[in-house]
Amino acid sequence: MADRRTVKRRNTHLRLVRNNDLPEPGRGGRGEKLRFGRGKRFLILSAVFLVLLAAAIGAYLYIVANYTITTVYVEGNVHYTNEQIMDMVMDGRFGHNSLFLSLKYKDKSIEGIPFIEAMDVSIEARDTVRITVYEKALAGYVSYLGQYVYFDKDGIVVETSMEKTEGIPQVTGLRFDHVILHEALPVDNPDIFTEILNITQQLAKYSLSADRIYFDADYQVTLLFGDARVALGNDGYIDEKIMKLQYILPDLTGKKGVLDMREYNEDAKTYTFEED
Repeated sequence: MADRRTVKRRNTHLRLVRNNDLPEPGRGGRGEKLRFGRGKRFLILSAVFLVLLAAAIGAYLYIVANYTITTVYVEGNVHYTNEQIMDMVMDGRFGHNSLFLSLKYKDKSIEGIPFIEAMDVSIEARDTVRITVYEKALAGYVSYLGQYVYFDKDGIVVETSMEKTEGIPQVTGLRFDHVILHEALPVDNPDIFTEILNITQQLAKYSLSADRIYFDADYQVTLLFGDARVALGNDGYIDEKIMKLQYILPDLTGKKGVLDMREYNEDAKTYTFEED
């Protein structure tokens, strides 16, 4: 009986709580959510930031150490030097990083550069890049108002420049009164540009470099190599004449005069050279 009364007295302190009397979350009691203090949250955020910063620094150092370009191949360029092409492509702070270049030039050619149609950049290894240059097809150039005016096989003015490009012959004797970029030179005989292109291609084929291609009023052509002049005449047998010229030209080095090749003869071994 004593034990039963003791239990009963202790139970007199119990209180019946209905559902609508329960404390709301956040207002104290056992239903309140656990919250961190401002200091503890700051420490957690700082730790996360430091981890991310360390990861970023590590990734940067890895990329710099493993993707720095040490070998560059440049091909197809004539107007610009290898160094100039490299400066155009590998510019900026990360220009010597192959990973950066691969993203910068992915599925994209470089355009808008004078004398160049396009440039392709390919990453061949972490430290190796290849730059392929596609230059505009230039047949020759004329001098006009103190500038060099370059034109293609159709006589279209491709570029104008104050600098002369080696390997591109000067064409003289053409008559025109104005020049418009991306339009044809207004000459009387537009077919002359096909002949100019053929001459320049044949010269390149036999590794010959004429200083000048001259056309007279009748469009008879003369090639100038220093002080030596080679009269080719009309456009007949041009290819054959230049083929033979490759063997004759070394004997004209340092000479001043005219080599007459206007009359072509496939059996001829020599041609007449008249010194001035």
